[in-house]
This record gives sequence, structure tokens and C-alpha cells, in this order.
Amino acid sequence: MKTLCLIIVLAPLLAAIIAGLFGRAIGRSGAHWVTIIGVAISFFLSLIVFKQIIFDHVEPTSFDVYEWLSIGGLVFKVGFLIDALTVTMMVVVTFVSLMVHIYTIGYMHDDPGYQRFFSYISLFTFSMLMLVMANNFMQLFFGWEAVGLVSYLLIGFWYTRDSAIFANLKAFLVNRVGDFGFILGIAAVLAVFNSLDYEAVFSQAPLVNTQTFSITENIHWPVMTVICLLLFVGAMGKSAQVPLHVWLPDSMEGPTPISALIHAATMVTAGIFMVARMSPLFELSETALSVVLIIGAVTAFFMGLIGIVQNDIKRVIAYSTLSQLGYMTVALGVSAYSIAIFHLFTHAFFKALLFLGAGSVIVALHHEQDMQKMGGLRKYMPVTYWTMVIGTLALIGTPFFAGFYSKDAIIEAVKYSNIYGHQFAYWMVLAGVFVTAFYSFRLLFLTFHGESRMDKHTEEHVKESPKVITVPLILLAILSVVAGYFIGSIALGDYFAESIFVAESHRAIAELQSNYHGVIKFTMHAFAVPTLYLAAAGVVLAWIFYIYKPQLAEALKQKFSAIHRFLYNKYGIDELYQALFATGFKKIGTFCDSFGDRLLIDGLVVNGSAKIVNWFSSKVRGIQTGYLYHYAFAMIIGLLILMSKVFLQ
Repeated sequence: MKTLCLIIVLAPLLAAIIAGLFGRAIGRSGAHWVTIIGVAISFFLSLIVFKQIIFDHVEPTSFDVYEWLSIGGLVFKVGFLIDALTVTMMVVVTFVSLMVHIYTIGYMHDDPGYQRFFSYISLFTFSMLMLVMANNFMQLFFGWEAVGLVSYLLIGFWYTRDSAIFANLKAFLVNRVGDFGFILGIAAVLAVFNSLDYEAVFSQAPLVNTQTFSITENIHWPVMTVICLLLFVGAMGKSAQVPLHVWLPDSMEGPTPISALIHAATMVTAGIFMVARMSPLFELSETALSVVLIIGAVTAFFMGLIGIVQNDIKRVIAYSTLSQLGYMTVALGVSAYSIAIFHLFTHAFFKALLFLGAGSVIVALHHEQDMQKMGGLRKYMPVTYWTMVIGTLALIGTPFFAGFYSKDAIIEAVKYSNIYGHQFAYWMVLAGVFVTAFYSFRLLFLTFHGESRMDKHTEEHVKESPKVITVPLILLAILSVVAGYFIGSIALGDYFAESIFVAESHRAIAELQSNYHGVIKFTMHAFAVPTLYLAAAGVVLAWIFYIYKPQLAEALKQKFSAIHRFLYNKYGIDELYQALFATGFKKIGTFCDSFGDRLLIDGLVVNGSAKIVNWFSSKVRGIQTGYLYHYAFAMIIGLLILMSKVFLQ
């Protein structure tokens, strides 16, 4: 297994190096073939490891590859932890990445940075695999930072655009805020446990649960709460939770394939995976779980609202990702870690499908992304249309589609939870069902239905995308249906029994397990709870506003222009951050430059000391006249002073 794991990780890395350094020599076809083969090798070998762990019941294993650093008694190693959680993430990451690699051949066909792009996405896959396969915090942090670095390169891939440069800098800086908390959390782990190895930390966690950190003389915080909250700050950055969510919508400046890869299987799921992996720590702090729960609930509902007013097809799906990440975070907050990972699993397929479907539309319309300039595309792009219908039905939680089983399981888990804040979270995620259905079908109706709003030239040339684009859509569409049927084994069974720890006092997952009686009964249960009817109401309202009487939408927009503007401006959070951090820190920097640097340091310390020395030397210089009798007189005076001191003693 050790050899298999090394090949799984290193195959995409080697492919990325070849495509990146020797892209001109191997050409465009060479670049895509070497990277596709590299990721395909990782995928098929991941399936083998998956079979060994899940079906052959091989014991989970942790092993070290090599020793990276030794300081005193501390040893930092590179190693892998292979269990059910790891192999699930490995299969999801490599499969979605493989689909994105194949799709990219068609999408980036005419781009001059073709080889560079394939190198980056293969490197992205390597980084995520290092993250999910790590058996220690040091390697976790390496993968964490590596996906952040490659996302910076990919979001700003079209570096000649100012908007792309702004977006990748924004993503990089916001994630540095989250990563600052994350590395402090890792430092706290090292300080408390004197180890960064998962096994050592998790085994000692109950023993140090009563310890506290002294914040001040009279304020003492529990060790577990501090560690978990700091680690979650990192997850808020990577998985774009409020208030560190602002980078994710702007990441749409990158090419569509990377939008799918970031949003579906790699960077944004890293935070969800990390909290699930750290369940032995989070289960010891109800305060941390409550914070996770409330942050996720706020993200799930309020980020979905913004999607209602967006006209850029990719941004609508981006806000959908923010909302769905909120759902996953809510599941983590109620200790339903297995359901959070299950929603990550199903979401990877239908969200990749929606992004790649949007990319198919964008290519067909010569890179037009404004839904106001689309319409009527159903008859021109039937494969893209029907696959996006499937992805949309999965997203809104339609029975028999994958998203229904994972999303409804989250809502039910919140209802059964006893974690503080679960009532608030329940109403947020319930309202989010209506919002999700509304903006999802708004996108579908504006893009594929109604009268065409395309210009004449575009409409004359629009056609279905080539098979290299549509085949990945079809495969993802199939999985967007069937993936949900594994809810019994993955989310509500003992699938993660040896990977995830849940305290007995946190009852949500146990209640769901006791009330689960198979996929069919779970599906029938949809008709007894409000989620299905809320989703249907959202679909019907979207049909009324954008198909039946589209003038109603415009009338409401005019009537409630202030609310529309508030949502369109994303609650003014970007402007607030601009004022507080960008403009505010610039003013602080200007003050420090003028007062601290120029006046104090340059004026008083550097230039001031030089002026004092210059003044003193100018006075002393007058003594040096060059006349012999002046020097003789000075010597006589000095001798008289010396003699007087001797005689006086």
C-alpha cells in the first residue's frame, strides 16, 4: 500500500513538472496527455486502495515515508494516513480532477497558456492529495498552503486582466488571514501535545481536556476550545465561511475548469475535511461546535440570497457553492461529520457538473457570461441543457437525486441536535432550501428558456459543445443521480467508524441512524417534511418571474431597489473591508511613514544625530587653527591644570 500511495501522490506532481518545464518540447497534445495520464493513474490506484479499505476490510494504516526535520526531541515526518475518510476524499478528488482535465482540452483549446494551465491543475491535484492523505499537522499544513498557492496561480491565470490580478490577490490575502489562525492552532497543538502526529494528538486529547490557557490573570480558556477555534479560522478561509467568504465569488475570474475544480473537489472542501478529521478534538468543545454551527448557518442562508440577484452565470453558481459549504459546516457543527462528508461527496459531482455546464454555455456564446444576454439555448445545446437540469435538480434537493439525500440528512440532523444554536441553524437551512431552488431555476430559465436575448451573430453560430466537453458532463450527471443512494452506508452506517469520533452526548447522528429505514422510506419521508414543498415553491416562483410574467421581476426590482442594491453589493462587506483594511491600513501606513519614519526615525534619529555631530564638530573644528603658538599655549594650560591637581592632593 505504501508504494501505491506514493504513486498516487507523485503521478500528478511528475506530470505537472513535465507539462510545466517541458511544455514547448512536448507540445499542446503532449501536455494534456501527460497530465491526464498522471491523474488517471492516481484515480485508478485510488480505486484500488478504496477497495482494500472499504470492501476487503483492510485495517486503516498510518505510515511515515521519510523524516523531514528533527529538532531536539521533536521529529517532523512526511507520512500517510489511509482510512475510510482518506480514501473517499482520494476518489472524489482524483475523479473530478480527471473530468476537469478531459474537459479542459475543449475549453482551453485556443488559449496560448494551454500547457501552463494543465501543469497548474495537475499540481493542484497533487497538493490536495497531500492534504487529505496526511497523517500529521505538518504535512496537512503543507498541502493547505500548496492548494492556496496554486489557486492564486489559477485564479490569476489570465494575468493580463486587471480583474484577474485583483481576484487572485484578494483570494491570497483573505486566505492568509485564515491561515494565520490555522498555524496558531497548529502551534497550540504542538505546545500542548508536544507532537504533530494525528495518532499521538488524538489519543492524548481527553487527558488534556481540563487544561486551560491563561489569556490574562483572571481569564482562562479551555485548551480544546482555543485549539479548535483557531483551526476553524483556517477552515473559514479555505472553505469561504462568513466573514472570510469574500474571495470565493471573485475566483470566477479564472478559467471555468478551475472554477469547477476549486469549488467541487479541492480547495474549498479542505476546511470541511479538516474539521471532520479533527473530530476527536472538536467533540471536546461544545463552544467550538456552536461557533461552527452558527457560522455555517449564516453562510448557508445569507450567501444564497446574493445568488438571487447575480446575472453572471458563474457567479450564481459560486454563491451556490458558498451556501452549500454553509450546509456542510452546519453538519459539522451538530457533530454529523459523516453527513457533512457525504454532502461534500454528492456536491462534488453536481457542482462540478453545473460549473462545467456553465463553461459549455460560455464557450458556445464566445465567452459571454451575462445571463441577460442568453435565453432559448435549450434547442441549440440539448446535452448541456439536460445535464444541467440534472445538476440543478440535485442541487435543490429533489427526491431521487443525489443532493436530496445529503441535504435533507443535514436538515434532519440539525433538527435532532442538542448543540447550542441548533434552532437558529434549523430555520436558516430550511429557508435556504427555498432560496436555493429559486436562484437555481432562475439560472436555468434565463439561460435555456424563454425568448433569445443573444445578438444575431452569436445566435447564428451557437451550437452544442464537442464531445470532449459533453462526455464529462454526462458522466457527472449520472453520478449526480446515483451518488445519493449510498446514504445508508456512508452517512448513516459505520463507514467512518474508525475515522470519525462522535461523543455520546451529541445525539443528532444517532437519532438519524435509529430513524433510518432505507433509501425508499427516506425518500417517501420527503413528503412529510417542509423541505420538498419549499423547494417546489422556489421553482414555481422562479417560473412565474422569469417565464410566465418576466415583467414582474423587473417591477419588483424597481419597487425594492434598495434591497436589490444591498444584495447586489453583497451586503457592502467588500466596501467595508476596503474601508477598514485597504484604505484604513493605507492611511495608517501613510501616518507611520510621515510621523514615525520621516519625523522620528529620519528626522530625529538618523538626520538629527548627524546634525548634532555636525554642529559639535563645527565648534571643535575652530580649535584646530594650525598655529604653533596656539598648540603650545594649550599644552601649557593643560600642564598647569595637571600640576594643580597633583599639588592640591
